[in-house]
Amino acid sequence: MSTTQSERLRGLLEPLVAKTGLDLEEIKVTAAGNRRQLQVIVDSDEGAPLDTLADLSREISQALDDADAMGGTPYLLEVSSPGVDRPLTEPRHFRRNEGRLVKLTRAGGDELVARIMAVDEDGLDLEVPGVKGRKPKPARIAFGEIAKARVEIEFSRKDPADADTDGDESTEEA
Repeated sequence: MSTTQSERLRGLLEPLVAKTGLDLEEIKVTAAGNRRQLQVIVDSDEGAPLDTLADLSREISQALDDADAMGGTPYLLEVSSPGVDRPLTEPRHFRRNEGRLVKLTRAGGDELVARIMAVDEDGLDLEVPGVKGRKPKPARIAFGEIAKARVEIEFSRKDPADADTDGDESTEEA
């Protein structure tokens, strides 16, 4: 997508997204056969509710048609929230993933897997998991030191709310 088209679409869509309380994260136009696909990625600190996404999709579609922003070529519109594999690039992305395990690549190339404990305007407070039975240790990294970052998928992480239970589920029959 050309920069001019990207800027035009952002200028058209950003006010629509902002009035829903969401952030416009990305706009991507790709060719799909004889039509194009327009992906509009939105998010907020509270997530993006499905009803809000559906309403926003209708508003965006109408605005695109009214402005003829996509030209005469047919297009498929997709309005969604970012997937878990999305790179973390802005401080708000890290804030939205507080408590999650992330894989960070520092500007020098070394990698670190750690849990985000807190986020401020300068960087992250992390907890680096201990290895071979050792306790986790705290770490700090400034945003300027981060070259790449992604959330690590955890399949067996215990919910902190369940930490004080013995793990047995009990059911009561009436």
